[in-house]
Amino acid sequence: MFQNLGEMLLLLAATLRAIPRAWRDRRKVADQLFDIGNASLFMACMLSLFIGGVLALQTGPVLVQRGLGSSLGGLVALGMCKELAPVMMAVLIAGRIGSAMAAELGSMRVYQEIDALRTLNIDPVNYLVMPRVLAIAIALPCLVVFANLVGWTGGALVASFNDRISVTWSAFFGNLRSVVEFSDLLNGLIKSFFFAVVIGVVSCHQGLTTLGGPRGIGRSVTKAVVNSLVLILLLDYVLTRLLLPLDNGWRF
Repeated sequence: MFQNLGEMLLLLAATLRAIPRAWRDRRKVADQLFDIGNASLFMACMLSLFIGGVLALQTGPVLVQRGLGSSLGGLVALGMCKELAPVMMAVLIAGRIGSAMAAELGSMRVYQEIDALRTLNIDPVNYLVMPRVLAIAIALPCLVVFANLVGWTGGALVASFNDRISVTWSAFFGNLRSVVEFSDLLNGLIKSFFFAVVIGVVSCHQGLTTLGGPRGIGRSVTKAVVNSLVLILLLDYVLTRLLLPLDNGWRF
């Protein structure tokens, strides 16, 4: 475990050193961004819509019973932008994109394409890892913003059409605007950026260290997804604790 963590930290350091090359490799970054969006946008829309709807459906009747139905918009919005949107989008990206990256790089490692790059004096980190990590780091915060908007819409639809809640569209978004501040949105975006770096580094590391043929590729894909999910949840708690001053006193 400690060896893997050390190797991932070294890979992260090498990726950061390669960032100045990003403009020269902008076509690769753009291709990765397109692949991530093409693979994730529809699923992100459906997932966010139903998460917002379920959150309103679960909490709305309880708030209405206690005379707090007008607070539903703020509750759904804060739950989405600070926790559910960044975590669920990170889980989606880890399952859809991280696994694909681990499989692609693992296949290249097994069939000695990585060794061929080194023979041609091409650094695999610069050529393969940096564009993928940078693309995820750009794409995931954008997906979180999109997920917030769709999730809020889903919560408002359920709140307005459910007979047990009956919170109007205008009341829902009026409370949302009065409760949510820029610091709340920034909280989720900061989390999503760090989640993206973790997913990219873990997935690329597992791909580059794949051994054992097709069965090894399968093991690498499984490890990439599982390790990413575990680190996302651990990092979520750490970042939530570190970002508490942002909620308690830093206003924008």
